[in-house]
Amino acid sequence: MATKAYAALLRGINVSGHKKVPMAELRTLLTELGHGDARTYLQSGNAVFTSALGDEKALAAQLEQAVEEHFGFGVDVLVRDHAYLKAVADTCPFPAASLEGRQLHVTYFSEPVAASRFASLDAARYLPEEFRLGDRALYLYAPDGLGRSKLAEALAKPAHTNGVIATSRNWNTVVKLVQLTQAQPA
Repeated sequence: MATKAYAALLRGINVSGHKKVPMAELRTLLTELGHGDARTYLQSGNAVFTSALGDEKALAAQLEQAVEEHFGFGVDVLVRDHAYLKAVADTCPFPAASLEGRQLHVTYFSEPVAASRFASLDAARYLPEEFRLGDRALYLYAPDGLGRSKLAEALAKPAHTNGVIATSRNWNTVVKLVQLTQAQPA
């Protein structure tokens, strides 16, 4: 059976002392679930693996359940395949090549998000910060970084994210996940 490479994006782990998930244990968990080539990137909940199961939602639910059983707390997980990750990187509406990785972020959503969710947001108020929507993704240009971004703070309000899982990665991580999920020579 053919396998496919995926990235698992765990939301809100290993930040501010909450929801500690050691990456070695996460790799072991993925392997115990029957997935191959389990690897992690950084400490912030990025894992890549291969699987014959072709359903991203089922893979996410499986990993969410395994994390809860193993670590004793719930974590939202998004699973995306290489083609999706590459498309998100390739269609970035900002000049990624000329920006620092800390200036550009992608928020991945669990489902498509309509622009109407953000209609009440006065985007001009936050310039030079900007955002654009993509396929189950939001691109954020924050020239001073995410930690100082007032627009990121506004975009994260429940009025804009209610009912969807949302997790953000800086551009360096976006690019690295594309690389890590590329087909490996057999």
